Amino acid sequence: MNGGQSISQSLPGPFMPLEGVQEVLNISKAQAYALVRSGELRAIQVGGRGQWRVEEAELEAYIERAYAATAEVLGISPSPRASS
Repeated sequence: MNGGQSISQSLPGPFMPLEGVQEVLNISKAQAYALVRSGELRAIQVGGRGQWRVEEAELEAYIERAYAATAEVLGISPSPRASS
């Protein structure tokens, strides 16, 4: 193996279809595609039909950026989300 790492350790985390993004963000299919097409949300196309997949970590990073952007617009200091 490569430097003692297994293949699964070097691969990104689980991927979800855009339908999963829609559910998490409570947005439409068109809005999810727009996020990907604009580059705001990184995704990959897989398979012969070019279906989109988003890594869970990428979705989490997008959400954190959205919180920071919202805080900037509101003129407040971004704070870490409270633990449940």
